[in-house]
Amino acid sequence: MAAQLPRRIIKETQRLMADPVPGISAVPDEQNARYFHVIVAGPEGSPFEGGVFKLELFLPEEYPMSPPKVRFMTKIYHPNIDKLGRICLDILKDKWSPALQIRTVLLSIQALLSAPNPDDPLANDVAELWKCDEAAAIRNARDWTHRYAVADKQ
Repeated sequence: MAAQLPRRIIKETQRLMADPVPGISAVPDEQNARYFHVIVAGPEGSPFEGGVFKLELFLPEEYPMSPPKVRFMTKIYHPNIDKLGRICLDILKDKWSPALQIRTVLLSIQALLSAPNPDDPLANDVAELWKCDEAAAIRNARDWTHRYAVADKQ
């Protein structure tokens, strides 16, 4: 039998369902309420606009003392997201605080799509191109978005 969920996770889940973050859907898995199926719409005005990105978010036993584990399931061309979908984001690592919530993490990931940071890369090849030829990197990001993240292709 599954252990009782901490009250905080129940509250956060209820808030996500009742008051979803614009452009983001996070639904708990039917079998495991610590595991969320997340969908993030590519932000307007970004190279990811028009894309629908699937992510998984998992709350470890130590949550909220340790950050959620989040990764992209949809392929994405981004300097801060590697080929395995891992995300380089300070609040998922050393800048995590128990004061942060699932919705804060989702908003930060959405912001990262709007403002890639090639100076703190996880995908070095993407970051290099982003720094030396931003227009080409943005073309690649748009191309990957259309290839892997447009709804009719999923």
